[in-house]
Amino acid sequence: MSSSRPSSFLRPGKVVLLVLLALLVYGIGLVLMVPAGWVWQQVRQEIRLPPGLEVRAVTGTVWDGQVSLRFQGRALSADWALGLPSLSAMALPVRLELATASSELSGDVTLGWPLSASLDARGRLHIAEFEDLIRQSGGALLEGDVRIDRLQLAWADNRLTEARGMGHWPGGQVTWPMGDTRQSAQFPAMEADLNQSEAGVSLKIRQQGEQAPAAEADILRNGQLRVQVYKRLIDLAGQPWSGAAAPGDVVFKVQQPLLPGGRF
Repeated sequence: MSSSRPSSFLRPGKVVLLVLLALLVYGIGLVLMVPAGWVWQQVRQEIRLPPGLEVRAVTGTVWDGQVSLRFQGRALSADWALGLPSLSAMALPVRLELATASSELSGDVTLGWPLSASLDARGRLHIAEFEDLIRQSGGALLEGDVRIDRLQLAWADNRLTEARGMGHWPGGQVTWPMGDTRQSAQFPAMEADLNQSEAGVSLKIRQQGEQAPAAEADILRNGQLRVQVYKRLIDLAGQPWSGAAAPGDVVFKVQQPLLPGGRF
């Protein structure tokens, strides 16, 4: 009776494979533990930042770090933390938190291969923090905070492929320019829905609990901003309006460039 020779578990091929895998893990670990500030110093000359954006400091590591920014005279911080990559989906999850002095946005970013990204976030905007910018643009000032309950964006094939969101404002005083003066009124709670359309991205604002919009703002794919205000918003403000107009009639409409020379 002949006895078979036991086979060795660690064959030469397996040993080589395990060594290569260990070196790969070790190399990835070294890269992720590299100081983020050192990486920024190496690439800063090759990156063209948008006008008005300045990087003040970069701390932490590539895996878990923070960058301090200044945009349009405002301090802004961004914290990130990389998750475990998915080799099957070719994706890298990133936890992202953006904050100014009184506003914040946090969520999850998924970076895909090749050149795709998605965002799922929520946050809070303190309107008074941006009063000077709103006044410069001739917009209306809202009392208190606007809550971003949900914001979902996706980018692939060099274009925006998804845009959905929902937010609300609890109501309060609203002030707006009227000639050389400013007027104000008390508004009820409002809510807004963000959706994607063939023309671009549409934001519809309405009184909380109602279906019909009081105003709409569309960012068109050619970079144009189109705003429509309905008579319904005038009624909510308690302002007089000459002539016969139904609540659903458009009483103000304007379209102007928002992203000069840009498409999305």
